[in-house]
Amino acid sequence: MLRQHTADIETDRKVEYIMNILMFAHGGSQNRGCEAIVRSTATIIKNKIDNSKVYLASAKPESDKFIEKIDEVLDGSTRTIKKYSIEWIISLLKVKFSGDETYAIIKYEENTIKHMKNMDVLLSVGGDNYCYGDQPALYVIDKKAKEQGKKLVLWGCSIGEEDISENTLKDLKLFDLILARETLTYNLLKSKGLTNVELCADPAFTMEKEVLELPHGWQEGNTVGLNFSPLVLIRNPKSEQSVRELILHILDATDMTVALTPHVIIDGNNDYEVLQKFYEEFKETGRVILLPNNLNAIQYKGYIARMRFFIGARTHATIAAYSNSIPTMVLGYSVKSKGIAKDLFGEEKLVLNINEISNSKLLKAYFNEMVNEEYQIINKLNESIPRIKEMSYKAVDHLKKLVK
Repeated sequence: MLRQHTADIETDRKVEYIMNILMFAHGGSQNRGCEAIVRSTATIIKNKIDNSKVYLASAKPESDKFIEKIDEVLDGSTRTIKKYSIEWIISLLKVKFSGDETYAIIKYEENTIKHMKNMDVLLSVGGDNYCYGDQPALYVIDKKAKEQGKKLVLWGCSIGEEDISENTLKDLKLFDLILARETLTYNLLKSKGLTNVELCADPAFTMEKEVLELPHGWQEGNTVGLNFSPLVLIRNPKSEQSVRELILHILDATDMTVALTPHVIIDGNNDYEVLQKFYEEFKETGRVILLPNNLNAIQYKGYIARMRFFIGARTHATIAAYSNSIPTMVLGYSVKSKGIAKDLFGEEKLVLNINEISNSKLLKAYFNEMVNEEYQIINKLNESIPRIKEMSYKAVDHLKKLVK
């Protein structure tokens, strides 16, 4: 009987220690980088925390249903407030007379906030959500989380000096734990007096890959991937011509195939549309191919892993390359690109800032440097990537310590 009683206690203990984790601030998996974050986060948590359940509040839940490790995808889309409704009138009055948007934001974000009550830990997973100015919606969600007594974690973030306003700093102090995914962000946040910061690496370094059949025109061992984004194009319109000249340089100076590789497929922010223009210009060469726009993150990673070199604007496309020891040139536009490269190489190697991308001579010089140092770069990545993957898993160790 004693043995049976002990078994009952153990069963009760297992039930008691199920950890419910909600990922939020996720815009949907049409951005394959966002998919890579939530997919790999769910996997590493489940690998290291027994009896954990991982939920995802998504702005576009239909785009995330296929991710196996997530226990349930929840509707985290913003609501609309019907004009002339009581909610609309109250929101209008509060904004008009006190300038306070809190009530309106709570109503807009109700689909995310309502899922908090059954959760133990809330992970804000956007990565670079704090790189685009003040985020009043996130500030309100974070405040509601703490009012409910929840453990609040900023998961794998990158933040630059220019991104930290007084409001941002106030919000960051609410978090029980901030996990910076590279040392530039970690050092910056520590310098701002934040004591809740730990260093990790982006979880996507650990993401698996799916190997599909190679498309016609692919040269095994001699294909260079190229990813370009509307975000870069908007910020530096002259960059389109310099990338065009880089493609010409690759075609003239090497015998490699260029595989145009989209990684974000969102209306108004669609890599495929930008890359398709290049494809139409160069398809007659027989050495430029365009990967499909309907692959998921692990399928894109499967192709990137078989490239000889990679050139990318989207951070998680470059992470897919780095994590497979593919020499990579980064068309970077934020602190994350620089910080990740620095942690891998000890320097911001082969990372161009937004202004440099319109300099075609510099693009060609960086490409030539990457080709000339191919084997040194591969050796360095072979050395660094196991350590970086350990840092990715370290994030879960910090999470376990927080909720112990």
